[in-house]
Formats: sequence, C-alpha cells, structure tokens
Amino acid sequence: MDNESLRNFHLLTEISSEASITQRRLAKKQGLALGLTNLLIRRLVRKGYVKIVNLQRNRIRYLITPKGVMEKARLTYEYIEYSLYFYRQVREFLTRTLAAIPPSTGKQILLCGSGEVAEIAFLLLQQTGFHIVAVCNPQTGNSRPFMHQPVRSLEDVAKLSFDWAVVASLRDRARVKQELRQCGVSEAKIIVIPDEGTPEFRTEAAPLPAGPAVEMSPAELSGR
Repeated sequence: MDNESLRNFHLLTEISSEASITQRRLAKKQGLALGLTNLLIRRLVRKGYVKIVNLQRNRIRYLITPKGVMEKARLTYEYIEYSLYFYRQVREFLTRTLAAIPPSTGKQILLCGSGEVAEIAFLLLQQTGFHIVAVCNPQTGNSRPFMHQPVRSLEDVAKLSFDWAVVASLRDRARVKQELRQCGVSEAKIIVIPDEGTPEFRTEAAPLPAGPAVEMSPAELSGR
C-alpha cells in the first residue's frame, strides 16, 4: 500500500466517522502539517470522494460522497492485506534477530515504542522468553499505560537496568537511537526495526508491495 493510498484511507475514515471534524484536527490526528492536510483534502475533493459544505462564513463540513464510500471500501480491503503483510514482516525480522542473540548476553529488554509495531514486538518478546523490564515512549506527552505497563520517558533510561533496547517505533527512529546512545547504551545493544523498504526488513517469501509516494506539482506546492 503506497503512501498516498494510506493517507487517503485514514482521511476518508476520519471524515466518515466524525461529521464535524476540522482540517486542523485531521492534521493533528494524522500527524501531518496543516498545509499538507489541506492539499490532500483538495485532492480528495477533485477526485469526487469528499464534498465541502459551507455552514457559516468561517465554518465548513467535510462529507464523504457515495464515490468516496466505494473508494474507502476498496482501500479498507487493501489496508487489511497490507497490515497482515507488515505484521508478518515485523515478526519475521524480530524472530531472526532475537534468535541470533546468545543466551549469555541476557534477556532483559527495554522496549521503545507504544504503537502497533510495539504491540507486535511486545507479544513476540514474551513468546520467545525475553523479559520486558520497561516501556518508554519516543513521543513525548503520552503517559497512558501500554499493554498494562506504565510508559516511561527516554529521560528515565539511565535509571534502568536492561540488556537490550528494542526500538519498535517507525517515527523518529534515528532520534530515539541517538538519545539511547547519549544515555550510555551501546550501539551494539540497540535493535531497531528497519524501514519496510530496506533489505533487512524483506524476506523472499513475502515480496514488498511497491507503490509511488505522494508527489506534488509546483502549483500544489504554492497553494494555487
């Protein structure tokens, strides 16, 4: 599933589930810049998937059209297929990586991440005999429990005792790894789940679905 399809799926899902959602709220929920969100919504409108209704002078509402409902259904099927593929790839990568760790080096794990990828890592680590001593969240400001465990900040890493750090977050992986290194964690003890497009992530049994990234024309970049 390419980036544009994934973004369209999330936007159509949000618009169809929350009638009064604003562009700013859409941007915040999807982690996108407001300008990019505006661009993506205008593309959905041009394709006939979304309709903009003016309620008041400074208030509008986004409505998903019948054509948009059909597109959302198609993207939902594609998203489910992609999610299953991604789950298998993450699981296979971690299985190979963890199997290569000598038992003598310890099984105490610091898990960095609190999203879907971290959930996969959490369950697999438990199934393979590793012990998760703590969960830290690379995204600041999120203190909700994760898998019934308290979520710590990266600043707490120096106070913890563990053998390996598993970075199970697809956002800011380089920053998380750098902060772990600054806390005194050896680079050799940091396991980072790689990007899906890298050779480390792929397996011959499940070829990576290819797709174009979002491309912007000069006119779209200038907002005209």
